[in-house]
Amino acid sequence: MSGGPGPGRLSTGRLGPGRPRTRRTRPTPAAVLVERLAVLVGAGVAPARAWGHVAAVEPPGAVRRLAEAVALDGEDGVAVSTSLVSWLDTRPFEGAVDSDGHDRTWRQVACAWRVAETSGAPMADCLHSLVSALRAAGEARRDVEVALSGPRATANVVLALPPVGLLFSLGLGFDTGAVLAGTPIGWACVGVASGLVLVARRWNARLVRGALPSSRVPGLRPELLAVALSGGASWSSGLAAVDEAVASCGVEAVAPDPRGGAGSVDETADRIERRRCEAVLDLSRRAGAPAGLLLRSEARELRLEARTAAQTAAGRLGVTLMLPLGVCILPAFLVIGVVPLVVSLVSSTAGSW
Repeated sequence: MSGGPGPGRLSTGRLGPGRPRTRRTRPTPAAVLVERLAVLVGAGVAPARAWGHVAAVEPPGAVRRLAEAVALDGEDGVAVSTSLVSWLDTRPFEGAVDSDGHDRTWRQVACAWRVAETSGAPMADCLHSLVSALRAAGEARRDVEVALSGPRATANVVLALPPVGLLFSLGLGFDTGAVLAGTPIGWACVGVASGLVLVARRWNARLVRGALPSSRVPGLRPELLAVALSGGASWSSGLAAVDEAVASCGVEAVAPDPRGGAGSVDETADRIERRRCEAVLDLSRRAGAPAGLLLRSEARELRLEARTAAQTAAGRLGVTLMLPLGVCILPAFLVIGVVPLVVSLVSSTAGSW
């Protein structure tokens, strides 16, 4: 067996991280490519050849380079999961739309592949299970995006109020432009209004980010544990295999985002899922019921809970976005539209006396 791990093969320049930057694109969804792989592997195609086949029909971009790299490494005997992680460590999706989300999703693919490799579970069945989880998570994110479109549009309209206030005062015939450009009071108004609008923009962006669901697939642990058990693993070894795959593939290696990201939330969700897996296994032992069916049922329940929580957060956003309006935008409207008008009115009145 020749060759080495992914990074050595990818650093030659043809596929490596030194490739030129391209415009921000939207890569092919992972669920689409994984489903193609599941069909090919289920039909008896070797994994390395399956990756090569899907790469051949992919449009140019990060996903095609990823599939080509995995196929090349597979010819040298490198495990698919190892090759995937090595390639993802080069940050191939940098510059793409939602690059962190694509990186997280593909690490979850590598994690599922690792569990199937180590447990001996049927690869095609594992991939089909992963596709179902990926599609369910994707549908939940799309539902939330639709629910957020209204609050986002409202926020964008509200942010335009201060300039509208300025145009309104100019339309009334008052020389507010001269006040803003040529007086200390005007300069102060411009500075205060600009600061308030900037704060409101950042506040709105943080509220929207907090309402967006994470790219983490809910129910990933019980789904992978069910896969491991289907390969004949014991409960303890199945839990250990999933733990090792999650750690080695970097699925939960996400630092908490100080801007309001979901790193720490995902870490907590992973611990909750592990405890629920242990509870399901205990139920299976007590009742003598099939653990795999119970685990997949638990995975579906976790995805439903995550979807409901995301939709609730999106609905709540319509109310919370009123906070920047009252605290920042309305004062900015008054500062930039009303104060210069009053100063201009007072100045013209005093001059007429």
